[in-house]
Amino acid sequence: MPALPHPQRILDLAREKGMLRAADLQALGVPRMALTRLASSGQLERVGRGLYRLPNVNVSEHEGLASIAVKVPQAVFCLLTALQFHELTTQLPRRVWIAMPRGSHAPRIDHPPIKMVQFTGAGYSEGIEVVARDRVQLRVYNVAKTVADCFKHRNKIGLDVALEALKDALAQKKASVDDLWHYAKVCRVSNVMRPYLEAIT
Repeated sequence: MPALPHPQRILDLAREKGMLRAADLQALGVPRMALTRLASSGQLERVGRGLYRLPNVNVSEHEGLASIAVKVPQAVFCLLTALQFHELTTQLPRRVWIAMPRGSHAPRIDHPPIKMVQFTGAGYSEGIEVVARDRVQLRVYNVAKTVADCFKHRNKIGLDVALEALKDALAQKKASVDDLWHYAKVCRVSNVMRPYLEAIT
């Protein structure tokens, strides 16, 4: 069977992955210029620097997260962004909050604006859920880990936000007390969270 011509292979890959980076073409052995040509002809749409998708695709409200996930695969959505994802806050964060391993450089992303927080060890690696949105795999901390992170970073986001998240997570049964205790220990905020957890439960 003859190999598919470049444009068809690229469009098939865009259909499969949801979004394409120029780097994705290396595996196909296709020159990057092919992306620009397809965008110029209207067969692909440029959604950010070095990021393309098929035009007229139905995308969800998570498109901004999907574009970051494609560009920065090690990013984990955290804090206010994770709260919003899990529908645990009424706030609309102006920036997308991502966790990266300690020592990471801030990714260069034009849009949406990001706020990077560096996590270490189990504080970075534990509690990650992988969910598909717009055919892209998003890495986001689960509810209990997000609540513990909010207490750990209460100086950045406010203690009131952390308390609201804790109350709502329990009231909506999105996290158990055991899970919250586990991640309080992982994030080393057991002493901070104890009085609030005891008061609520």
